[in-house]
Amino acid sequence: MSRPVHVELCEVGPRDGFQFEAKNIPTELKISLIRNLIRAGIPRIQVTSFVHPRNVPQMADAEQVVAALLDGPCTMTGLALNTKGVERAAASGLKGVDLSIATNEQHGIDNANMSVEEGVLQAEKMIRLGVDAGLEVQLNVQTVWGYRAPGDTPLERIIKMAHRFADSGLASFSLADSTGMANPDSIQEVIDAVRSVSSVPLVLHLHDTRGLGIANITAALEMGVDRFDTSLGGLGGCPFIPGATGNVATEDTVYLLDQLGIQHGIDNAIVAATSRQVSDFLERDLSGKMYRLY
Repeated sequence: MSRPVHVELCEVGPRDGFQFEAKNIPTELKISLIRNLIRAGIPRIQVTSFVHPRNVPQMADAEQVVAALLDGPCTMTGLALNTKGVERAAASGLKGVDLSIATNEQHGIDNANMSVEEGVLQAEKMIRLGVDAGLEVQLNVQTVWGYRAPGDTPLERIIKMAHRFADSGLASFSLADSTGMANPDSIQEVIDAVRSVSSVPLVLHLHDTRGLGIANITAALEMGVDRFDTSLGGLGGCPFIPGATGNVATEDTVYLLDQLGIQHGIDNAIVAATSRQVSDFLERDLSGKMYRLY
C-alpha cells in the first residue's frame, strides 16, 4: 500500500500523560491546555478517563473537564475501563469512548487483576453499552508487541481478538505498543495479520520507550495506516513498565508528516508552545524533541 495523503492524529496527553503526573494539575489548567490543542487544529483529543478517583486522582474532574469543552470543534473522547465508565462517558455528552483491554496474561493481572478472557468478555459488554448509547467506540488492545519481553504476547491471540471484535460495532480498533518493544518489521507483520481478519479501521498507539517510535510510525505509514495516537511533548508512561515513556510526541510526529508531505491540518507551533507550558508547570523537560525547537 502507498502512504496516506492525510493523517489524523489523536492527542492523548490530557489523559495518558496527565494521569501519571504526581503533581496535581488544576482543572482550569487542563481545560486551558486542551483548548490550545483544539486551536492548533488537532482533530481528535482524548480529554480524560472515567475511572474511580481513588485509583487515578488526577482524573477526578472528568465530568468538569468535559462540560467545559463540549462546544469545541474537534472529536473528544474519554477512556473507560468498565461499564460504569462507559455510562459516565455517555452521560457526559462526549461523542466517543475509548476502551482498553490486555492481550498479555501477566499484564492483565498486573494492570487490572483480570485474565485476558475476562477482559474480552467485559469489553463485549462495554462495546454493546457504548454502541447502544450512540457513542463511537474504539477498542484499544494493549502490549501487542510484548510486555516483559518482545514477542511474549502471541500474535495469534491478537489475530483472534481482531476477528472476534470485527463485527461488534466498533468504530476503530487500536493496537498499542505499550512497552515500546515494536520495530518496523514487527509493526508491518502485525498490521498485515490484523487486516487479514478485520476491516475495522486501525489506529496505532505507539510508545517511544526504546526510541523507535518515529521509525515505527514511518513503517505503518508505508502500510497506509492513517490514524495515530500521539502525546504533547511525549507525556505518559505506565507504572507497571520499568522506564516506560509516553506516546510518540505530537510535535515530533507532525514534523515527520511535514517532511513526508503528508497533510494533517495541525499548527505545530501552537502544540509546541502548549508542551512548553506543561514543561514549565511540571518543572522538568519532556521526552519529546521538537517542542523545544519551535
